[in-house]
Amino acid sequence: MPPPDECHHNPNEDDVNSPTSPLNLLDQNYQELHQNCLTENTLYNDELFPPDNSSIGLFDDLPPEVDMSQVVWKRPSELVSDPNLIVDDVSRFDYAQGNVLGNCWFLAAIGALTFEKDIIKQVMPAEQSFTKDYAGIFHFRFWRFGKWIDVVIDDQLPTIDDELLFVCSKTSNEFWPALLEKAYAKVCGSYADLHAGFISEALMDFTGGTHMYYTLNTAPADLWKIMECAFKSKTLMGCGSNTVVRKTKSWIQSIVIYFDENPVQLVRLLNPWGEEEWRGDWSDGSPLWDTVCEEVRKICHEVLNNGEFWMSMEDFTKIFENIDICCLCPDFLDGSAECHWTSKRHFGRWNAGTTAGGDIIKTETFWTNSQFRVKIDELNEECASGQLPENILVSLMQNHEKRHRNSQDNFNIGFYVFEMRSESGRFSSEFFIDREPVAQTDELVWFREVMKFFRLEPGEYLIVPCTENLGETASFVLSVFSKNETHLE
Repeated sequence: MPPPDECHHNPNEDDVNSPTSPLNLLDQNYQELHQNCLTENTLYNDELFPPDNSSIGLFDDLPPEVDMSQVVWKRPSELVSDPNLIVDDVSRFDYAQGNVLGNCWFLAAIGALTFEKDIIKQVMPAEQSFTKDYAGIFHFRFWRFGKWIDVVIDDQLPTIDDELLFVCSKTSNEFWPALLEKAYAKVCGSYADLHAGFISEALMDFTGGTHMYYTLNTAPADLWKIMECAFKSKTLMGCGSNTVVRKTKSWIQSIVIYFDENPVQLVRLLNPWGEEEWRGDWSDGSPLWDTVCEEVRKICHEVLNNGEFWMSMEDFTKIFENIDICCLCPDFLDGSAECHWTSKRHFGRWNAGTTAGGDIIKTETFWTNSQFRVKIDELNEECASGQLPENILVSLMQNHEKRHRNSQDNFNIGFYVFEMRSESGRFSSEFFIDREPVAQTDELVWFREVMKFFRLEPGEYLIVPCTENLGETASFVLSVFSKNETHLE
């Protein structure tokens, strides 16, 4: 699989950056600011994300023991004598969620991130520390709505009684979790803007790659194979449930073990709250572990109340509701080093009165939505023999233009794919009369992103992204991933 910065993406003129050449958030250049602090022998103070209540934001509900008037912003060196960014490498067990901020979706994504060292280096650039060239300034990189951005922060953190207000490390002198959370809070507008969300949002912002989403009660029969391939590649995965162990989990690992000489598919999960675990079959205390060989028990079985647990694939698909798979690129799906997926991306906009025609039932206006022609060529021999029949993935993401994440509501969005013949030009309403789409999103939903993984035969197709209602104005990013050579215009 290609390294993190080589995913066969074909950029257009609006998309030329990468994790190694990101845009600067708010025009803050880390190298220049860092050097200025070293030259002037001062610690950096970020005036664009200042140490005050504007950066914390407004919370609708706070625990009674939390008095925001008592918040004091302190640098790590004011809290411990020997602060470190990382102590003994990064781990999913390094941090604990604070009591104020409901961002378990973000922390669950961090748990998945800790398994992929290449992606960690992409998000958290190396050569930052509290010793060599320390100046109270750090930077992190995220993918936001089709663009990689570099985010500069100072290391002043909100505390009450010398305890961190939000995420904290279980090792008192380790601060990468708190600084990563602060950088993401700056991107989203404030700490309060991190309250509530979907794990897929953070997974995408860590990778900038391909997102696949499955509803588990209707998942394809080959989901286990997809998960197994994903685990062996540079892929982040997460899942959600409203009924077991709080609300959001980070999906970590999959294995097959033998029980009474029969294979059993197991998945390992992490509850980001750090406590409360599955109590059924294959849980920490399950007697089923006594039936497997000692070698497997040594590798897999730990009786610890650390929020991590195993369960069977059968129980997983019954109890959990969805799974998100976010990878740097989907080459792993085919199991062939010779078959490489490519991607095309386009930045567009729905404008009221011109290109916001609503969904397909708005027969008189649907055709006014943006229309994208896709030509798919024949597969080569290597790609044609891939493990999965699907050969194209289409993603539609609505681009938030407001600074504060929670100040902008999503519209219900989706897309339709139609087969073309030899038609040319822009298609009017007549083209869509009595013409059934060959593929479409399952429904129009208010998620930040919707996607569909499907198969198209070689030929020409038309993709029409839309909002549900006529006249809804928003920007969007349309991405097409394909293992065929794809032409998008």
